[in-house]
Amino acid sequence: MSASSAARVTVAVRSFHKFAAVDGLAHGDPARHVRPSRIPRRLPKALPYDDVARLLAAAGNDETPDGLRDRALVELLYGTGTRVSEAVGLDVDDLDLIGQTVIVTGKGNKQRLLPLGRPAVEALEAYLVRGRPALASRGRGTPKVFVNALGRPLSRQSAYGVLRHAAERAQLTGIIGPHTLRHSYATHLLENGADVRVVQELLGHASVTTTQIYTMVTVDTLRQVYATSHPRAR
Repeated sequence: MSASSAARVTVAVRSFHKFAAVDGLAHGDPARHVRPSRIPRRLPKALPYDDVARLLAAAGNDETPDGLRDRALVELLYGTGTRVSEAVGLDVDDLDLIGQTVIVTGKGNKQRLLPLGRPAVEALEAYLVRGRPALASRGRGTPKVFVNALGRPLSRQSAYGVLRHAAERAQLTGIIGPHTLRHSYATHLLENGADVRVVQELLGHASVTTTQIYTMVTVDTLRQVYATSHPRAR
């Protein structure tokens, strides 16, 4: 059993014994001193920028409505670091392509204003002008930015499919999904000197502690550079 599974079982057993003791079904709580095992923190998997560039080039590499949508979606995910649920939940009115910003609604319905880079703006413009009208005309009308072949809002599962197909075309190995791009977005910002507090705001993290896991990835990269570059590192 993995550490996370063992921790969940331990919490369930403790809750059961606590309930039994409080409800008078048992004379005491033998599990009250049992503590769940500590779960090792997993470092987020970030793609090297070259792999991200290959993924972006492979996403929606045609001028069909579906292709324009897929390219816009992948550019948005990497260009803003949004969660997949935030991306598929966007309304057209949330986009300000002239001002190069997007309003994202995250967890707890908290909104944040994010900047859009030029590649994302260009991909979104192409999709909104030449792709979305054709897709949306097949449905009953929706304010969502991303729609499927039936003119309905694109689902999270379909967004995962877009990333999976792009990764296959780019010949990238491993499991690559929307969260991989979110991890890559944060890691690349920190590697290029962004302040962790700024990255926290961009990602929509309630606590900087959540964001600091990415600094561990960056420090690991710095160690590798140090080990191979400094004459006294060995």
